[in-house]
Amino acid sequence: MDSVFTFLGWALLAIALIGTGYALLAAVLAGRFMRAAPKAPVHHPAVTILKPLHQCEPDLAKNLETFFTQDYPASVQIVFGVHDQADPAIAVVRALQAKYPRADTMLVVDAALYGANAKISNLINMLPSAKHDTLVLSDSDIAVGPGWLVQVTAALGRPNVGVVTCLYTGEPARDGHWLWSGLVAMGTSYSFLPNAVLGTSLGLAAPCFGSTIALTRQTLEEVGGFAVFADQLADDYEIGRAVQARGYTLAIPALGVVHTAAENTLADLFRHELRWSRTIRLVKPAGHVGSIVTHGFAFALMGAALLGFNFASMMILALALTARLFLKSRIDGLFRTYAGPYWLMPVRDLLSFAVFLASLFGETVHWRGSHFAVEPSGAMSQV
Repeated sequence: MDSVFTFLGWALLAIALIGTGYALLAAVLAGRFMRAAPKAPVHHPAVTILKPLHQCEPDLAKNLETFFTQDYPASVQIVFGVHDQADPAIAVVRALQAKYPRADTMLVVDAALYGANAKISNLINMLPSAKHDTLVLSDSDIAVGPGWLVQVTAALGRPNVGVVTCLYTGEPARDGHWLWSGLVAMGTSYSFLPNAVLGTSLGLAAPCFGSTIALTRQTLEEVGGFAVFADQLADDYEIGRAVQARGYTLAIPALGVVHTAAENTLADLFRHELRWSRTIRLVKPAGHVGSIVTHGFAFALMGAALLGFNFASMMILALALTARLFLKSRIDGLFRTYAGPYWLMPVRDLLSFAVFLASLFGETVHWRGSHFAVEPSGAMSQV
C-alpha cells in the first residue's frame, strides 16, 4: 500500500510541476498581451451601448457612471433595460441621467420574455431603441476606463473583425463581505484572467465575454439576432462563436475592464463559480478537463501529504506556490489591479480546486435565484 501512495504522490507532484510551468507561462504571456500597442483609429463610429440591468447590484451607480464619462469623439447613446417597473436599478439610472443631462440615454422597461435567458430577452426589448449601427453590450457589474470605447471601436474597425470582447479583472464590492467578495475577485484576476490570456495567446480559444461584446447591427442580423440566444446560458460565448462561424475574427484589445464581485457568503461564491465551471464542462468538455493543470498548488499539496511532506515534495510545493504568487504580482502590475492579499492565494487556489471537482458532476446551475438544467448545446431550461 505504501508503494501505491508513493506512486500516487509523485504522480500528483508531476501534475503540480506542469501547473507551475503553466502559471509562469501565463505570467509571460500576460506581459506580452498588455505590451501590444493599440493602433490609432482612423474612424470613430457613432455607438449605442446596451446595458441590461436586473436589481440594484452593489456598486451599480459607480460602475454605470464609467460609461457616462467616456473620452470618445463621436456620438454615444446608452440604452438601459429592465423587465420590471419596480426594479430598484431604475432609480440608479434616473439619478445618473439627472447628473449627466447632456448624455444621450434611454431607459426601456418591458416585461416580455422570449426564452429562459432573461438578459437576452432584455436585449431584444432594448434593441429597437438603439439609434446607431455599432452596438456595444456590457454587463451591469462592469466598470471601464475612459479610453475603453476608443480602443474597442478601433479593434472593431480592423479588417475582417466581426466581434470585439475584453478581458476583465475582479474587484471586491465596496459594500460586499471583504472575505467572500475578495476571494471571488481573486478568482477572476488570478485564475480566469491568466487562463484566458494563455488560451487566446496560444490560439487555443477565442472566447467572448459579457464584459464587452462589440459588433455591428449587420453582423448581429447575420447570426440571427439576439433571439437565437434566448435559451443559451453562456450567451456571450455563443454570440462570439456564432459571429466567428460566419467567417469573422474576434479581437481582444490590450486592456482590462473591471468586474465587481458582490458575493457575501461562501454559498454565494460556490454557486456562482460552480455555474460557470459546470457550464464550461457541458459546452467545452475537452477544455474543462485540460484545465486540471491550472490547479498546481492543490496537486502539490496533496502529493506532499502522500509523501509525508519529505524534502523533495516540500520543494515542489514551495515552487508551485511561488509561481502562483509571481503570477498574481504580474497581473496586479500589468492590469493595475488588486483583488486580494498574497496570503489568501493558497485558500483561493484550494477553493478553485473544490469548485472544479464539484463541476465534474451534475447538469444543473443556479442563476438569479432559480435552478436551470443545461444541455450539452448550452441551452438551458428552468427546473
